[in-house]
Amino acid sequence: MPANISVPAILSTLRTSQATSPALTWYGPDSERIELSGKVLDNWVAKTSNLLVDELDAEPGIRVSLDLPVHWKTLVWALAAWQTGCTVMLGSTPSGAAAPDITVTASQEALDTVDGTAVAVDLGALALRFSGALPAAAVDYAAEVRSYADTYMAGDEAGEEYTALHSSQGAGLTWTYGQLAESAGSGAAQTLLIPAAADLPSVLAASLRTWAAGGSVVLVAADVEITERLLAAEKVTERLEA
Repeated sequence: MPANISVPAILSTLRTSQATSPALTWYGPDSERIELSGKVLDNWVAKTSNLLVDELDAEPGIRVSLDLPVHWKTLVWALAAWQTGCTVMLGSTPSGAAAPDITVTASQEALDTVDGTAVAVDLGALALRFSGALPAAAVDYAAEVRSYADTYMAGDEAGEEYTALHSSQGAGLTWTYGQLAESAGSGAAQTLLIPAAADLPSVLAASLRTWAAGGSVVLVAADVEITERLLAAEKVTERLEA
């Protein structure tokens, strides 16, 4: 296995060698189960990447704040941000640091107070539009994303020295694109169960490692019981500790 695996390379694997096999399975509230094959996951990421570039003018170095919980749509947004060379920001903006260029949020309160470009994400599985009050300048992700192409034509890419992830959550961390690719190359082909109680940086890193190795991620919301039946049904071989 290569020492370094970039996000575009991971997405290529998803849409080719994992095209029809489960890549991401989400267990949400109210018995919600969503299964995305590698091709379908790549389609979602491509549509979101095209929205980022065509509507939000994203390019390498643009700062994208993901104000979202651990959720399958959050993973889609992270992959799209990295595919387009953006910096993913998690948690609050450090004092004195530049504010995000784009804020992606499911929070009504955040939408009402964002200073800059805002994207409203409804976390409902079948949502066709944001269910809250959408500010005039905000982009409605659910209403807009499906109109974009499900293939992404790569433009300028971020260099290895660009910041891929900055998180103020927990102890805080910052990864360059080079470090992100190095981390992704250390995974194993497995079916990894990830509880939503895990911190988001760990969820993102573990998911990348798993996909890079040809494995599958099972993401489980906080209020969903992880039963032996669930583990057996999804053929889980490893668990990420929260």
